[in-house]
Amino acid sequence: MNTADSSAAGNAAPKKDPWDLPDVSGMTVGVLGGTGDQGRGLAYRLALSGLPVIIGSRAAERAQQAAGEIGHGVEGADNAECARRSDIVIVAVPWEGHAKTIEALREELTGKLVVDCVNPLGFDKKGAYALVPEEGSAAQQAAALLPESRVTAAFHHLSAVLLSDPEVTEIPTDVMVLGEKRADCEIVQALASRIPGMRGVYAGRLRNAHQVESLVANLISVNRRYKAHAGVRLTDI
Repeated sequence: MNTADSSAAGNAAPKKDPWDLPDVSGMTVGVLGGTGDQGRGLAYRLALSGLPVIIGSRAAERAQQAAGEIGHGVEGADNAECARRSDIVIVAVPWEGHAKTIEALREELTGKLVVDCVNPLGFDKKGAYALVPEEGSAAQQAAALLPESRVTAAFHHLSAVLLSDPEVTEIPTDVMVLGEKRADCEIVQALASRIPGMRGVYAGRLRNAHQVESLVANLISVNRRYKAHAGVRLTDI
């Protein structure tokens, strides 16, 4: 190696520790669909971790009632106010209302970090099965509808039962986080890691969101067969 090469190597920036995540303690988290099981559970856990949380619903009164039931300082508002007042907005609405809800909030979500955790699923007598949206995934649909937002995908594989159970103090599972910008993904990873037992793990770009969303159909089959609340844990990291 010549002197120039040696100098360049010596001045190379050290690789960042992938577990060195940002501090999100000052961020307000909004949960659209916060009156549903998954949304309520996430709101409860994030509020329990000390974050300010607002849950949104089409009707402010319904959101406020749910917020009162959750406690821990959670506030309730209509979807638009929830989106406006939040730094990070989790989308936890039913798949059937996904596009309509997001499209109606395009202005309020401009510039916001949006975390889509919706799983497009169908159900028949054989059980749950994955649906394939025209855009490829729910997260990609959100990104297409929100060109001025920073869309990520996460929180797909969590049991609403465990999230909402106050007797459960830790949830040992990994949260796979996908997005186009690593810095945005790291914020969501840090958000997930505030919940005891959870780790937020970077899992690629949004084009890979479909298989993450569709894995929920398999988990439903696992949980029905074994009467469990299984999640996902990644090895060797």
